[in-house]
Amino acid sequence: MKTKITKNTKIEIVEGGDYVFELIEPGVNLEVAMALEATGKEILEIEILIHHQKPNTTANTVLKAVGSDQSQIIIKAKILIDKNCPNTESFLTEKVLLVSKDAKAIAIPDLEILSDDVKCSHAANVSKIPENQIFYLMSRGVSRKKAQEMIVEGFLGK
Repeated sequence: MKTKITKNTKIEIVEGGDYVFELIEPGVNLEVAMALEATGKEILEIEILIHHQKPNTTANTVLKAVGSDQSQIIIKAKILIDKNCPNTESFLTEKVLLVSKDAKAIAIPDLEILSDDVKCSHAANVSKIPENQIFYLMSRGVSRKKAQEMIVEGFLGK
């Protein structure tokens, strides 16, 4: 999916796929959010490009996914800032939570900055649920399964 962004926009990604967001007007702000789950033997692939083509643009991209069973999650996201795009700000966060020992994930953030006077960063994290979080909820009378469900819901922001 290719989208030209000409005004302040919020986009929620609800399925895997390839996404290109082109910021083609000065001053626009883009917010991209994703919260997906992969189960069974599902392979969830997401590829995203945030392409700043004009100055004074901003983007905040937060990608979250949960993998269970034998699922695989692959997230590739890139911020590209063209030449002559000063005062651009773009931030990318990729977070994957694995709730099964057989689930796998790859998170690959990328930056290509061809302009000066920009603020840009990326972060990626693939982790399991910390056992102390499960223990805490179980010590309050919550079953292990329910504790895991609660943590996943909180992680995805449901």
